[in-house]
Amino acid sequence: DHRDLHSFPTRRSSDLTGATSGFGAATARRFAADGWSIVICGRREERLYALADELGCLTPVHPLKLDVQDAEAVTQAIASLPSGFRRIHTLVNNAGLALAPAAMQDVQLADLHTMINTNITGVVNVTHALLPTLIETGAGTNIINIGSTAGEWPYPGSHVYGASKAFIKQFSYNLRCDLLGTGVRVTDLAPGIAETEFSVVRNSGNKAAARSEEHTSELQSHYQS
Repeated sequence: DHRDLHSFPTRRSSDLTGATSGFGAATARRFAADGWSIVICGRREERLYALADELGCLTPVHPLKLDVQDAEAVTQAIASLPSGFRRIHTLVNNAGLALAPAAMQDVQLADLHTMINTNITGVVNVTHALLPTLIETGAGTNIINIGSTAGEWPYPGSHVYGASKAFIKQFSYNLRCDLLGTGVRVTDLAPGIAETEFSVVRNSGNKAAARSEEHTSELQSHYQS
């Protein structure tokens, strides 16, 4: 059982947010294959525990049902990590989403707030909660923030999403300055569109629209290269 693996030998540990699909799930599988202990965080409990069951035969896994928008819940969750998972070496801030790919004047304010609260506030909440641990662990620790090419290039319907990813880039650079001399490294990874659930969520479950969006992005990348 993945919750009874705390007796595994001491090894490097990682904390991944947004681990239930896409980049997050792929990253969890990569860390597990390399023998890291992993804390996987997400809001979708069924998927979270399914992934923990999948990876639990490879490495110690601690599934953590968590909404990164809730600062108090994040702080409590980090403080209550089991002893085998407390010394985090790498934080991967992957939790994020895009909603309502329409002109901003046609978008519900609630969707804009959801993107801000997840993509910006959530990253700040988790990073702030884990910084003391990462600094104490010292040299060789990492914060990896998942940004986006949308933070570099404007396009219609990106509005708050693109701005939130521009925040991730600048937050990463500024945090790198603050952590100079601590041994904690900070990286902003900015992928383009990929074949994950991201576009499906962005298009409110419309898979045809998501496929069309991915195809358009591929063509744009081809002609820009």
